[in-house]
Amino acid sequence: MAVLPLTELDWPEVRTVHTAGIATGHATFEADAPATWTVFDAGKHPDHRFVARDGSGALLGWVAVSPVSSRPVYAGVVEHSVYVAPGARGRGVGRRLLDELVTSTEAGGLWTIQSSLFPENLASRALHRAAGFREVGHRERIALMTHGPLAGQWRDTVLVERRSPVAGTAASSAR
Repeated sequence: MAVLPLTELDWPEVRTVHTAGIATGHATFEADAPATWTVFDAGKHPDHRFVARDGSGALLGWVAVSPVSSRPVYAGVVEHSVYVAPGARGRGVGRRLLDELVTSTEAGGLWTIQSSLFPENLASRALHRAAGFREVGHRERIALMTHGPLAGQWRDTVLVERRSPVAGTAASSAR
């Protein structure tokens, strides 16, 4: 498996994997993946997005981050998304992607990676724990599902974060 920067050339396959995740009802509140590369690209940090491909070149999954705020005080905090193709789940793809993301964000001086997971998504929760994330909170009835198998149901979320032991420290900030 190779982990590579996510580029515009990857977009059709990235969108397909994203759409498959949405269809499960356990990946996101979003009803649809972004319609175009331009929309996806505008919301994702260009230095911290990756795809995993197998030896034949097939896309196995992707990971990307978005800023949580435009306020300067939050410059080192990002929210991430990680999606694994249905046929690649349980093969270590998500872990490889998160490990690459952690390496990339720490090198870029980012100190917190966070996300919200659905409590029922046990595989994602286990993946994040294994990759050094911790569960820091639980939000009840955060939004109503508008699509998929759980349309019309209120959903809770579990907040996860990974705080870098190196990025964002006084020593790393002085560089």
